[in-house]
Amino acid sequence: MAMEKNLWKHIQSVKLQSPLVHNITNYVVMNNTANALLAVGASPVMAHAKAEVRDMVAIAHSVVINIGTLDEYWSEAMLLAAENAHSFGKPWVLDPVGAGATSFRDGILHKLLQFKPTVVRGNASEIIALASASVTPTKGVDSTAASSEAITAANSISAQYNTVVCVSGATDIITYGRQRILIQNGHPLMTKVTGLGCSASALIGASIGVVENKTEATAAAMALLGIAGELAEKEADGPGSLQLKLLDKLYNLSEDEFNNHIRISEQ
Repeated sequence: MAMEKNLWKHIQSVKLQSPLVHNITNYVVMNNTANALLAVGASPVMAHAKAEVRDMVAIAHSVVINIGTLDEYWSEAMLLAAENAHSFGKPWVLDPVGAGATSFRDGILHKLLQFKPTVVRGNASEIIALASASVTPTKGVDSTAASSEAITAANSISAQYNTVVCVSGATDIITYGRQRILIQNGHPLMTKVTGLGCSASALIGASIGVVENKTEATAAAMALLGIAGELAEKEADGPGSLQLKLLDKLYNLSEDEFNNHIRISEQ
């Protein structure tokens, strides 16, 4: 139970400290991401202009870089944000959306990794592609591999860049050093709502902004989203209402609900 208590404490830390999370994310998910951050008590900012990236990183608690709708200008802003997060010692999350799909995308990811993200979160196909392992090509931003297939790739990325790696799927796998945490929360209907993986990365950004143990911070965010999704699905009629119910549950999830539904283990 010690792990569960720690994770709930981390979730409360976000509410109490309201970290400023600087997102350079994609057009598709900006609204969802900002609302998810607000629901858990964080303060989102979406700043993409190269002229202000350095100043924004300086005042933020953390940075989230999501390459979903990548272009030449935004890629430069992302690299500036990653470089400054690294130089300022600010924790940052890399969401390698669509890794392996194009050489342009992979080239930007290679450059971003040089700035040692605190956490990398992606689906199995993205994590495998990021580690340059052989895999069926990424199908858009949907995973074509199970999270368990990406464990070797995740361990490789974690060791090479000294980063926490989170492989999201039916089972979320979080790995760092010799520690591996498995979380089996969530619901298949969540895959029918665009950008919930991106929301996961943003919530991780909020968590690592205020929590010292970055592995536990990542687990807290993933467990929170998974449990909120499970409970929201019980009241939802489909993906549209799931989005609304999920935001509500991120906002009002109780400690009892968290403790009664979390399915977590360590290896």
